Amino acid sequence: MTPTGEHRPPPHGWLQDRSRRWRWARSAAPAAAFLVASCRQAGVLDPQGPVASAERLILFNATAIMLVVVLPVIALTLAFAWWYRASNKRAAYSPDWSYSGDIELVVWSIPAMVVILLAGVAWTGSHQLDPAQPLGAKAKPIRVEVVSLDWKWLFIYPELQIATVNQLVVPAGVPVEFLLTSATVMNSFFVPQLGSQIYTMPGMTTRLNLLAEHPGDYPGLSANFSGDGFSDMRFLVHAVSASEFSSWRARATSEGDVLNAAAYSQLVRAAGNTRLQTYRNVDPKLFERIVQQNAATQPTAAPRKED
Repeated sequence: MTPTGEHRPPPHGWLQDRSRRWRWARSAAPAAAFLVASCRQAGVLDPQGPVASAERLILFNATAIMLVVVLPVIALTLAFAWWYRASNKRAAYSPDWSYSGDIELVVWSIPAMVVILLAGVAWTGSHQLDPAQPLGAKAKPIRVEVVSLDWKWLFIYPELQIATVNQLVVPAGVPVEFLLTSATVMNSFFVPQLGSQIYTMPGMTTRLNLLAEHPGDYPGLSANFSGDGFSDMRFLVHAVSASEFSSWRARATSEGDVLNAAAYSQLVRAAGNTRLQTYRNVDPKLFERIVQQNAATQPTAAPRKED
């Protein structure tokens, strides 16, 4: 408002700056929302089991510890840039200054403490979340044997004599003991919402214990590049109630195809077949034979020649 009481419009440049800030805010908001939604969709920030919840807590703790250094550094950088600007005549110019013991103490002690804290969090978490360690739930665990193929996943229930391809049905609230191997190349088994990525290797067996606390569908994937079709190595973990699991078991036992030696050979040769399949009358020793067969094909070290 002018002294005469007239209203003057703001300067044209001010309107342009405000418009630019508004456009930037409108473009940044969807990007931030997309980032958060991507994290939740991937399951990292949306755990559905005790292992994934513990891993998320480790992620949050490590992030908070690092922010203790990152945030003050950002704030001090901006403060120093503003204070020592060319137009500030009050900023002291000390061209001969070269050392300060107090600054050296702060510069080295704080990062050292951060590294120690991060190491403690990682060391403690790696022992508490040992993949081979049973979860200690009251319910009796169900055992599932996992075989990575080109490029699909074979899940074997040895106690039920059932097998599935690219789908895993488990009862909610019941621990699952996984035994994992590979019939071809090394791969990686990962269900983000349940936690603990672990590798599958030919001729070797790895162990993993997971639990789905609530019924639902949780996507799983191959987290290791293993060939042209690895991106199609996706599966769903169907966590269902006890009654639904019993019904599925009855249907799979009566309606599934028989998984004998010929059917398994055909399944192995059918590279890139991502069709969902269910098998019955599965040999309880099939997983063991796959491990032994691939162990026998592994190259052995040449014997040393005696001098």
